[in-house]
Amino acid sequence: MAQLVECVPNFSEGRRPEVIDEIIKEILSVDGITLLDKEMDPSHNRAVVTFVGPPMEAKEAAFRGIKKASELIDMREHTGEHPRMGATDVCPFIPISDITMKECVLLAKELAKDVGEKLDIPVYLYEDAAAIPRRKDLAKVRKGEYEGLCEAIGTNPKKKPDFGPEKMNLKAGATAIGVRMFLVAFNAYLDTNDIKIAKKISKAIRSRSGGFMYCKALGFSIEERNCVQVSMNLVNYKKTPIHRVFETIKNEAARYGVNVTSSEIIGLVPNDALIKAVDYYLRFENFTKDQIFEEKLKKSEEAQKRSGEEFFNEVAASTPAPGGGSVAAAAGALGAALTSMVSRLTVSKKKYKSVHDEISAILAQSEILRKELSDLIIKDKEAFDRVMEAFKLPKDTEAEVKNRAFQIEDTTKGAALVPMKVAEKSLEVLSLVKVVAEKGNVNSITDAGVGALMAKAAMDGAILNVRINLSGLADKDFVGKLNSEIDSYKARGEALANEVARIVEQKIIDA
Repeated sequence: MAQLVECVPNFSEGRRPEVIDEIIKEILSVDGITLLDKEMDPSHNRAVVTFVGPPMEAKEAAFRGIKKASELIDMREHTGEHPRMGATDVCPFIPISDITMKECVLLAKELAKDVGEKLDIPVYLYEDAAAIPRRKDLAKVRKGEYEGLCEAIGTNPKKKPDFGPEKMNLKAGATAIGVRMFLVAFNAYLDTNDIKIAKKISKAIRSRSGGFMYCKALGFSIEERNCVQVSMNLVNYKKTPIHRVFETIKNEAARYGVNVTSSEIIGLVPNDALIKAVDYYLRFENFTKDQIFEEKLKKSEEAQKRSGEEFFNEVAASTPAPGGGSVAAAAGALGAALTSMVSRLTVSKKKYKSVHDEISAILAQSEILRKELSDLIIKDKEAFDRVMEAFKLPKDTEAEVKNRAFQIEDTTKGAALVPMKVAEKSLEVLSLVKVVAEKGNVNSITDAGVGALMAKAAMDGAILNVRINLSGLADKDFVGKLNSEIDSYKARGEALANEVARIVEQKIIDA
């Protein structure tokens, strides 16, 4: 998988959409950058922009956004509810794929150096990028905000920036650049305009006041709604989940005779964070993420859209999975894809009108098989991973030894059944290829031939993977049943493959 970094710069502008649009335009001028989200809050006078891209491209995009913000936003005129110290107030990097926190820290330091030296803006490193332990907490970095820092930089040694000048950039202010986990920005609205209540609740739930370890919270007045807000950053939603914080806010609010009227997410939120909340409130039993339709659909689409190069790189990597089982499933999916192609090139021609209905039915079946075999690419890897997890189970007590043995046997059976399904589906592809070779578009006869070769290779490869898994099983009835099915598949597969080869050779000669 390619390296991917998320960047979430917060700009001190939430009332002029045209300004944020200009900043985003600069960010997107870097090739390879994708905008995921844009949120603007007039009361906070703040915008949160989320984009992703390869590391170096993300760093360049962030620099261009910070530069444009320094040109368009004047901190001397800025007012808003949210704490802030610069035109680009904060700019965190979040590792997404194939990149470590350590690598992101280097990225943050490079960006901070560029911003400090090239834009003349004081920069503070925070969270995982912090060079000074006390600056890990953004609230401590930003204490005093823009106005306080104007006085402190250059006079208070504790406020010396990590990069850039030891004086405030009066127009652009100062910027915090860091690295962190995925953060959930979560707000709860109360049916009161008493700011003291919001502040008391915020104090009760935030980490530095003895509340939730991974919660940062402040109370704000939202004048346009005539109410108050408890505004939070959940910096580790797995250890401090949304629903737990929300329930505490409800209980605290009830103490003061007020209610939570609504809540909101600012920016993006991981699917898992919402699933945990739904699971908590609906009290599901044995619920898994795979039961969500969109999640299941996404997995199927990922398998189908996976590029050849990416899959080849994963197979070639120094990891045992994806391996031969996934490759066999991929070969079967390619055989089905070629069957679909020949079918489409047949039904679209008047010359083959007489077989239109029959080949159309073949096309429908081959598309189903293509999807099923594509899904099996991932399922084979998942089955292997479950076996590896079983082998890692503890074996210090007799009970643990028995449980480990049971889990290994059970997961190994699962690992045998997946390639067994690949062999079954590949045999079905072979039977379809035979029909399109016989009756399909003669100009695509070699495509049908290659489709048969792929399906036969998929079946043979899958059977090898079934056999290696059966060799370690104690359940002889299970082993005997699958071995019998293997023998049947091999005999039928050989016959079909030979027949398709004969048809293809004859049509090539007749051409």
